[in-house]
Amino acid sequence: MKPHQFHRRARAEYAEAARRYAAISPALGEQFYREIEQLIAEICERPHMFRQFDPPARRHFGFRFPFQVVYLDLPDQIWIIAVAGFKQSPGYWQERMAD
Repeated sequence: MKPHQFHRRARAEYAEAARRYAAISPALGEQFYREIEQLIAEICERPHMFRQFDPPARRHFGFRFPFQVVYLDLPDQIWIIAVAGFKQSPGYWQERMAD
């Protein structure tokens, strides 16, 4: 299992989405957090399993919440570059790949 790191803006968007769901209901916020953490665990376990859609970026979709985790599979770690809602502009995170 590879370790993972967040791009600073990906961490911020993850935290903001969790806050929005928790403001609706603490239980909903917890469910969102658990789902994203499960996606990350699955990515770290099998990084090549998920679709490469904008090489070299890959993504893994949530089931209950309309979010995707966008990441790069680097030799020594998984680099999470976005925790993106489905309504966000496609490719808004591409500039982060250069950071």
